[in-house]
Amino acid sequence: MKAAVYPFASTNRISDNLDKIRAGARLAARQGVRLLVFHECALCGYPPLETTVDQLDPAALEDALAETAALAKAESLYLAVGTVRYEAGKRYNSIAVFAPTGACLGYYDKSALWGWDLETFARGTRPGVFDIEGLRVGFRICFDVRFPEPFRALCRQKAQLCFVCFSDAKPVPEPQRYQILKSHLVTRAVENGMPIASVNTLSACQTAPVAIFDQYGRTLLETQPNEERLLAYDFQPPEDTFGSRGIAANNQYFLENLG
Repeated sequence: MKAAVYPFASTNRISDNLDKIRAGARLAARQGVRLLVFHECALCGYPPLETTVDQLDPAALEDALAETAALAKAESLYLAVGTVRYEAGKRYNSIAVFAPTGACLGYYDKSALWGWDLETFARGTRPGVFDIEGLRVGFRICFDVRFPEPFRALCRQKAQLCFVCFSDAKPVPEPQRYQILKSHLVTRAVENGMPIASVNTLSACQTAPVAIFDQYGRTLLETQPNEERLLAYDFQPPEDTFGSRGIAANNQYFLENLG
């Protein structure tokens, strides 16, 4: 399955963000991409980096999600878009996943909440795994990558590929933080034998990469920091090798015996 990520600079203007999402979807469709993934809160901006909680408009977000669904259908794409979701009086930091039919396949809600998130969002409990083009595809959001548990949950659900959607940026470059977050992505890929793709906002200096890693943690593709471009890769189920069998066997043992 050819999948891609498209980073851009989110703002507090949903209409501007939608314009970028449309442009990315059209470009992806022309290149034969089947699944296109955008960053954390791409649709509305991430509070407090790109917007504020007071600026979030639930009705406007619902309208924008409806437009995203129509875009998925028009371009015959699976689209995954970061947004804020409202349910039962709570706010969730979410990824919405749409099918080429325009149907919403569901949401993943961020489970590991950063300091700002704790003041703004409820903790998610959804599994975040979807069957897309014959692959089990998982989604995680930003601070999730700091912890092995959200990714072990993907391993239990036999996810074959994971996308990590960031809104991790600072006013000035922080190369050490960038390398730390990249190392987390590599570790999550290796310990679960699962390819990982990451995408990050461009609204300030990126402190997490836009990149694709294979199941051994090798970097297959990576943009330059703060580079807006479509990053696409043809994902295939991992080859059956001694290494992959060893990872799978030990993961099964640890999941059964250590929880």
